[in-house]
Amino acid sequence: MDAEKRKILVKEIDHWRRSKLLPEHYCDFLMNLYMDETTPKPASIMGVSASSIANSSWKIWLVILAVIAALALSALNFNSFGMPMQIGISSLFVIICYVFAYRQHSKSPVVSYMLCGVSALALLLLGVYIMDMYEVTSPYSYIGYLAFCSVVWLINGVAGRMGIFQLCGWLGLVGTYGWLLLQKLDNPGWFSLEISWIPVSIVLIWIAWLAHHTNKQAAGVLLLVGMLVWFAPEAMTFLTDVEISSRVIQLSFTGKLVTAGAAFFMLRKKWVEWVV
Repeated sequence: MDAEKRKILVKEIDHWRRSKLLPEHYCDFLMNLYMDETTPKPASIMGVSASSIANSSWKIWLVILAVIAALALSALNFNSFGMPMQIGISSLFVIICYVFAYRQHSKSPVVSYMLCGVSALALLLLGVYIMDMYEVTSPYSYIGYLAFCSVVWLINGVAGRMGIFQLCGWLGLVGTYGWLLLQKLDNPGWFSLEISWIPVSIVLIWIAWLAHHTNKQAAGVLLLVGMLVWFAPEAMTFLTDVEISSRVIQLSFTGKLVTAGAAFFMLRKKWVEWVV
């Protein structure tokens, strides 16, 4: 097929897309079928064709302006609203971002990741801002909210197969567990820290092994988190004022590093299958 006919077909397919004569995925399939390197692509702005913008109805523009005005006025008057209204606005904003993120997941993965990132940050920062505004001083409230955000990030990461959000969710939950551990243990020693973290690491790696048949990405993230948790006791001694001899910490870290390296080497043919 010559270039002129391809150009005509591409314009016709773009017309079908704008007129909703064919479903979106059919138009994408036909567009990929008839387009080549020499065929000019329809001009677009942020994924919307220029012709769609030029021929758009005034009603669409009115709705867009109304949404922008509502968001701007809500942000400017956020402090004057009551707590239920603030929570409702924040939740609505986060939900809208997630909805648009999943709508763009197959069309534009980069935009989807960005919207999910905005949603994740908004969920965390707006919640902390509201608690700070109402002078919530209990550290348990903040750490509990972090755990809630981590669960949301984890669910979003698994549902959207986004490894970075799965990792953030697991790290948030691990951090919550570490904080609660320090609250419950009075001046913990080396053995107390090791016995508190090593079983968690083993359980995470075991879950990764169970999950690798159905979701390799989740299995890879769990394997990584499990290995990070393996060294969590040594990391806690640097982040807190736990009184443990530096020689004991160094020997413990070296021994666990050698053990982990040997295990990874001997089982390399098995764990590679989890993540590849």
